[in-house]
Amino acid sequence: MARPRRIVLVRHGESTGNVDDSVYEREPDHALALTERGRRQAEATGEQLRELFGGERVSVYVSPYRRTHETLRAFRLDPGLIRVREEPRLREQDWGNWQDRDEVRLQKTYRDAYGHFFYRFAQGESGADVYDRVGGFLESLFRSFEDPDHPPNVLIVTHGLAMRLFCMRWFHWTVAEFESLSNPGNGEVRMLVLGDDGKYTLDRPFDRWRDPEPYGITG
Repeated sequence: MARPRRIVLVRHGESTGNVDDSVYEREPDHALALTERGRRQAEATGEQLRELFGGERVSVYVSPYRRTHETLRAFRLDPGLIRVREEPRLREQDWGNWQDRDEVRLQKTYRDAYGHFFYRFAQGESGADVYDRVGGFLESLFRSFEDPDHPPNVLIVTHGLAMRLFCMRWFHWTVAEFESLSNPGNGEVRMLVLGDDGKYTLDRPFDRWRDPEPYGITG
């Protein structure tokens, strides 16, 4: 099995929906573009990635949303070194279709009280639903490692929640641990690095907004 040395997770740059939540009433979530600031964020991240990967090959997976595709393009990776696959299982959490701003704000208040992992948006998904589809993607990713010529790097361009849930699934974090973590910022990177012991470690933790509150002892 040719496991990659690095699995790099990147959140998309700032989108129009990050600065004005009324845009969801006029445009579908998947069609929202990057702002000018978001493009600059993505370009800065791209500089880091090009230096990190050097001349090595990269297997790229990108969420099907416009803002993630625009983020990936702004990285300006060498097209001769990358293999790009659009991966719908890495999409943003579904909050319903055309969104009423006041209704979504109310539901976010309910979610904060109920719990981000278990609360399901009306006509949308819960964090647990996203966890399941991210888990399905992970199974496919592991199967791809069976290719003896698999690239030494994997790059995943996705969304903040998916990044946290990817790591939750990979490292077997509890729901309580997940609930304590904040989203990474736009354009932020987290990297799983393969060690000499054959195990992956996270290069830096996610910020915490509170201490975990487990129901019992696990692990």
